[in-house]
Amino acid sequence: MAFQSLSESVYVDMCRTMGTPQQVVCRRDMVDITELLKNEIMKKSNKQEMLSGSRREGFRFRESDRDTMFWLDNHKVIWDWNSQSQCYNLQRHALILCHDSESPPGFTLLCLPMGRADSRVLSACVRMNGILYISSSKHRNIYCSAIRPNSSLHGPCSNGMLGRVEVDYAHSFISDFWPPSASSWIDRCHSWPPSPVVNDIVRHGCHFVAIGHKLGNHADNEWRISFSLAEYKLVYSMNHTQFLTYGMLKLFLKEVMNNGLRDDEKLLCSYHLKTTLFWAIQQTPLHNWCPQNLLAGFWVCFKYLLKWVYKGACPNFFIPSNNMFLSNIHGRAKSTLFRRLYGLYEKGIAMLLHSTSIRSSIIDILCNPRLEVCTDEHTLISEVDFDAGLFTEIDSNDSSSGEHFQYILKGLLVIEKLINLPLTNYQVVMLQKRFATILQGLVFGLQNKYFNGVNNKEVYIRDKISLNVLKLSAKFGYVSDTLYIAMFYYKTLRYRETVTVIEKTKVKFAQPHLAYRRIHTERYNEAVGGLPWSTKIRLAIANNIRLANYIFYIPELIPEQKSSDGMNRDSLMISPFIMLHFLEFLSCRRNDSIRAQAALENLQVLVQNEHLGLVHEDIRDISWEMLGIIQEMSGDIPAAVYSFQQSLRQLSIHEIQSATRQRIRDLH
Repeated sequence: MAFQSLSESVYVDMCRTMGTPQQVVCRRDMVDITELLKNEIMKKSNKQEMLSGSRREGFRFRESDRDTMFWLDNHKVIWDWNSQSQCYNLQRHALILCHDSESPPGFTLLCLPMGRADSRVLSACVRMNGILYISSSKHRNIYCSAIRPNSSLHGPCSNGMLGRVEVDYAHSFISDFWPPSASSWIDRCHSWPPSPVVNDIVRHGCHFVAIGHKLGNHADNEWRISFSLAEYKLVYSMNHTQFLTYGMLKLFLKEVMNNGLRDDEKLLCSYHLKTTLFWAIQQTPLHNWCPQNLLAGFWVCFKYLLKWVYKGACPNFFIPSNNMFLSNIHGRAKSTLFRRLYGLYEKGIAMLLHSTSIRSSIIDILCNPRLEVCTDEHTLISEVDFDAGLFTEIDSNDSSSGEHFQYILKGLLVIEKLINLPLTNYQVVMLQKRFATILQGLVFGLQNKYFNGVNNKEVYIRDKISLNVLKLSAKFGYVSDTLYIAMFYYKTLRYRETVTVIEKTKVKFAQPHLAYRRIHTERYNEAVGGLPWSTKIRLAIANNIRLANYIFYIPELIPEQKSSDGMNRDSLMISPFIMLHFLEFLSCRRNDSIRAQAALENLQVLVQNEHLGLVHEDIRDISWEMLGIIQEMSGDIPAAVYSFQQSLRQLSIHEIQSATRQRIRDLH
């Protein structure tokens, strides 16, 4: 009974750390629908992508990197030419054939029997015995340098920083067919995963990433078979106790097993632990995976890992003959790792006390053995906290990347198609926000494209339609989205109308229930508690203004957008309060100098007083920049130079330094 109480206490704490069942479903649903939308939009370009790793699985660890796989959908990998090549139009598809007879299990060579492929793929080819093969090392180097400036190689990926987030991009190939070497996995799935999941996984095939086996005969040219898609589908099929067990394994790896080790000493990775969980779930009855047995499930996984390290063999879940310890866990390194793990094993489940993230929930129940623990989800999270997480998910998935102007209209057509599918409530509200963002891009994109060469009547009609579209978008967006209407008025030189919208927006921003980055629980509940999420967003949530770098919204910010775009950043993110005062200054400086000066002073107060919480450190670079711009326009050159210098000292999230330095040079 005491062990069950410990498990329940840890279960509750892990739900608060890693998410309740509904929080995890919400995260996955929003990622899924956003990815589906993006890939449908990009379908004709044959460019597809898939988020993988912890974020796709439903975790939101602060320090987690963001893993994304890319592939060309008109390049298909097949295993058997005679039977599988007939499935494709050879005029539209470049076929790639697997040669795995000389490669270790889980790896293969990829050749081009017809010698046709994308130019970058062809430039990565080598000839061996008269056959044209795609070299994994050459392919990796070519695509690494093409993705982002200052990227570095990390396994099969190009690795870099996107603001404060570490990103891994893997350019891969896709096969619509399940690997023959993994056919035994299908026969092994009697109890888990369920048959529909197995069929779905097999139907979607696999990927190939550009990394060879260190001990293979063709390490520079081999490709690893990747089951990333299958793996996230397996994680999706877990119950919440299994999911939390996976999360605990990740935490224990970071905080205990790898704690204090140099990078070259960290032999275990989270993929090894995920593999232990897959095997444990498949070989342990489902009824054992419940909140009362959370610690028992963790213990089963740890014993699997200990046994594998002792034997020096970690069998891949899909291709068991692929020993994932073969290249680095052997000899003295294996012995050292085993002693380290066995020392933890001897402590029993008390070894979890070494984990700073898990320790407190165990101590709580040990100090209060009569403490009753409730694992019901409704007691674990409030409506406000759930909403805050949901709005964060909407924001992180509401990106402008990949939606250059030629894809905007396509996006509207795809949303119209998707909205008729059987969607979850989370996916509906996500699509509504994406709809608003696409409409905003459509209006400003058209305004850029057709700014000149039309008569006054056409301009009037076009602008009237544009304003109606922006007003429609505001019904599906945040409170702060009315600022896009103000930006449009300013861009079309209607300063009086700009000020009118700003005044109305100020009234909305002054509401006590308005939430920007923080939610006041009592006021929020009184105003919008229990209402649909789309209504809450429209009435109570302000968010950063996103300026896609391929569309120019405000002439004064064009240099910053160009600088950011030149560094492969997709947008500028600006506090709505900063944007409000910035627009007010620009609109009033010609005919209302007193009001313009007041707007400048208000903006200055926001930027210089971080404790107000209205300018997060992630957007301070652009905030100082905007302050400097209007200080320069007001004639205060020393203050402008100081603000531009402050912009350069901030975290370079937006990569606007080249524009900032040019502004400083222009002032000297």
